[in-house]
Amino acid sequence: MMQFLEKLSTPVAGASFMVIGGGLYAIINVATQYITSNMGFSSTSMAFWQYFIALVAMLPWVIKIGVDALKTNQFTLQIIRVLCSAFGVQCWIYALANGVPIWQAIALLMTSPFFVTLGAKFILNEHVGAARLLATLGGFVGGMIILEPWADAFSSMALLPIAAAAFWAAASLIVKQLSHSESAISITMYLLLLLAPINFGLAIVDGFSMPTQDIGLLLLMVGILTALAQGAFVMAYKMADAAYVQPFDHVKLPLNVLAGAIVFGYLPPGQLWVGAIIIIAASLYIMHKERQQDKLAT
Repeated sequence: MMQFLEKLSTPVAGASFMVIGGGLYAIINVATQYITSNMGFSSTSMAFWQYFIALVAMLPWVIKIGVDALKTNQFTLQIIRVLCSAFGVQCWIYALANGVPIWQAIALLMTSPFFVTLGAKFILNEHVGAARLLATLGGFVGGMIILEPWADAFSSMALLPIAAAAFWAAASLIVKQLSHSESAISITMYLLLLLAPINFGLAIVDGFSMPTQDIGLLLLMVGILTALAQGAFVMAYKMADAAYVQPFDHVKLPLNVLAGAIVFGYLPPGQLWVGAIIIIAASLYIMHKERQQDKLAT
C-alpha cells in the first residue's frame, strides 16, 4: 500500500495519506468511545494506554533517530507544548467517554484553526487582517449552530471538544515558535517520549486502571492504529505542500459520522451539516490567506 501511494504523483499521494489518517482516526474514535462509554474503562487510563502502545509501536523509528534528536534549546517550551497536547487528549477522550456523539465532537474539534488565528493575534502579536478575523467569527458561529447551547438537550460535556481544540491550537502555536530554533525531529521526539508519562501521571491521579483481556485487545488495536495514523499524517506533509493536503483533513467529518452511525446508530441532525459547511468554508479561507502571506514573505 505504501509503495503504491509513493508511486502516485506527490500531491495525490499526500492527499491519499491525509485521507487514510482521517479514516484511521474514525476507527480510533469509535473504538475509544466504545471502550470508555460502553465498557466503562477510565478515560485517563485510556489516554495513557493508547499513546503508550503507540510509542512502543514507533520505538524502532525512535531508536533509529537516536538521542541526538533530543538536543534542544527550548526544553521548557517543549514541555509546555506536550502538556497542551496531553490536556487536549484528556478533554477529547473524556468527552467521548461521557457520551458526546462522535459527529458533534469531531465537528466542534474542527474549530481549532480559529483558536490558532486568535492566538497568533493576541498572544504572538502577529498581524491578522479583518478578513481572517471575520472568518474566525464565522467558524465560531458554525460551532454554535452545531453545539446549540440554547437547546434543552444541551450538555456541558459538549464543550470538551472545544476545549480540546483550544489546547491543540495552543500546541500548534508553540510548535510554530519552536520551529524557529528546533528541528522537526526534535519536536516530534519530545511529543512521543513525554506524552505517555504525562498521561500516566494524570491517570494515577484519577485512579489508574489495568485493562481486562478483551479491553486490552481493543487498546492494542487503538494504539497501533494511532501510530499508523500519525505516520500517515507525517507522510502526507512529507509528500506534498501543507496548504494542499490540509483541506483533505476535512474528510474526517463524514468518515467519523459514518463510523458513529454504524457502531452506535448516531444520526446527526441537519444543523450539523449547516454548521460544518460554515466551519469548513471559514477554515479554507483562513488557509488561503495564510498561503498568500507565505508567498508574499518569500
